[in-house]
Amino acid sequence: MSFTASSTRGSAMTEATVTVSEISEAPSSQWRDVWRQFRHHKGAMFGLVVFTVILLAVIFGPYLWQIDPTQVNMRMRNQGMSAAHPFGTDQLGRDLLARLLAGGRVSLAVGMLAMLLSLVLGTFVGVCAGYSRRLDGLLMRVTDLFLALPLLPLLLVMVMLFRETLSRAFGPETGVFILIVIAIGVTSWMHTARIVRGDVLTLKEREFMLAARSIGTKPSKMVWRHILPNVLSPILVSATLGIASAIITESSLSFLGLGFPPDFPTWGRLLFDAVDQIQLYPIRVILPGVAISLTVLSVNYIGDGLRDALDPRIRGR
Repeated sequence: MSFTASSTRGSAMTEATVTVSEISEAPSSQWRDVWRQFRHHKGAMFGLVVFTVILLAVIFGPYLWQIDPTQVNMRMRNQGMSAAHPFGTDQLGRDLLARLLAGGRVSLAVGMLAMLLSLVLGTFVGVCAGYSRRLDGLLMRVTDLFLALPLLPLLLVMVMLFRETLSRAFGPETGVFILIVIAIGVTSWMHTARIVRGDVLTLKEREFMLAARSIGTKPSKMVWRHILPNVLSPILVSATLGIASAIITESSLSFLGLGFPPDFPTWGRLLFDAVDQIQLYPIRVILPGVAISLTVLSVNYIGDGLRDALDPRIRGR
């Protein structure tokens, strides 16, 4: 009898040990699952590699290729590819490789900062509209109003109105940089706001939100602790798409001649400078065009991979 009891106790302890070890090994980090799913998305990995290469090139390239992108040398104008100038020179003798690297730094900086501004505005409006019924109607009508406005004419009007003021206050380059970042940011937050609002409306009826509300949790704490962490996935996807959209918008403004000053290179400005000589020197249009296309394509692929990896209905397939 005692042998049976001791055997039963030993088997129970063994099962408990096995169960504890299985529990300790079974759960995996959510972000590890996201990375595992993202890693199996071939397009996303291709986009991540290409975007990383472009980012490293524009950040560290000017330190390795130490030629002033604004230096004018009329004796070296319209040169072809050579060891001294791998991509040749433009009509003023400026090195195209140096201008391409410097322009990429400016274009990516504008894209990322404008994306951050639009995400902050869109998340704030979406959370306020989804959480508060009194603000929902007003904020959504404002969002619809911004969506109905034509984007490019609105940007052109903003640039024409505030360019001189900001240039006098901060200098021509810094003033235009601030203007373009703010102009793109305040005109591209609407889709993020609508997506976040829809997720917040769904989260409000979940059990953990009702439980937090029943114990008297403050609204600000509910937003920071329960709502924002659960709407992080659509925000990240919107961030990748926002970078691509901001880069294209800045390139369009620079291509129209309403962006940065002529001696301040961006990818759009390089296209604007080369369009008059596209038949004689097509490489000058191809290089910035390929850089813009690869950047936007890689960022879109990264966004697709993040969307699939962060969606629990798709993850694990």
